[in-house]
Amino acid sequence: MVSWSGHIVPFIVTVVIWFVATGLIAWADNRERATFSRSLMIGSVAGIAGLIVILIASLSPAVWAVYLAFVGALMVWGWHELSFLTGASAGPRRGLADPSLTGLARFRQAAATVMHHEVALALTALLLISLSWSVPNQIGATVFVLMFGMRLISKINLFVGVPNSTSEMLPEHLGYLKSYFGPNRMTVLLALSIAGIAGVTAYFAKLALAAPVGSAEMVGASLLTTLSLLGVLEHLFLALPFRDGMLWGWALPKRRMTTPGHQD
Repeated sequence: MVSWSGHIVPFIVTVVIWFVATGLIAWADNRERATFSRSLMIGSVAGIAGLIVILIASLSPAVWAVYLAFVGALMVWGWHELSFLTGASAGPRRGLADPSLTGLARFRQAAATVMHHEVALALTALLLISLSWSVPNQIGATVFVLMFGMRLISKINLFVGVPNSTSEMLPEHLGYLKSYFGPNRMTVLLALSIAGIAGVTAYFAKLALAAPVGSAEMVGASLLTTLSLLGVLEHLFLALPFRDGMLWGWALPKRRMTTPGHQD
């Protein structure tokens, strides 16, 4: 039986936060570079506050604590995303791909463009897992690890090649990353990625439906179900002719809207 407080409200909360937070980050990293230091300072404060929120909320199994830990995890995630998209924590390589490279050499070069960001995400995930190992509320760590996994899968798919490598939301100073995208094509990897994330979504949905009505377990599983469902949607965007600007055009400067969306 579908519960308003246990299923519907968590769904609405997750979608609203996803939509607004994505737009705000896109707005911040597409502004003039002179504004980046202020954005990073605000993002850092929010990220540290998010860590504190997760720690406090992890001690309680109550519904309010589940929501609090969820928001805290998204604050930490947003901090990392802002750091990457402003170029503060991308990677040691900041130039175009060498077109003569293939295979492992091309992968190493591509990995060097995002290495610092991926290491920071992995260390944060390990930190949250260690801090949440034996606490009653582990939603904060679970949310962050889930988002990390889905984002890593999407980056690998972009490297291999997807039918729709739209990049309207990619700021101009990171435009060189498009040269590391694979050719526009449908691959078995993308199909398996969509199926795999859909399977995770079904697993969390099963937990949400089986949990006691209105319980923290139901709310937490519903939040994770919606987050996974959004991950499926974002990977479907890679397969379908969808433009980022259709949803987040309000957050992008007009100069970005005229930039070509992808590169073969």
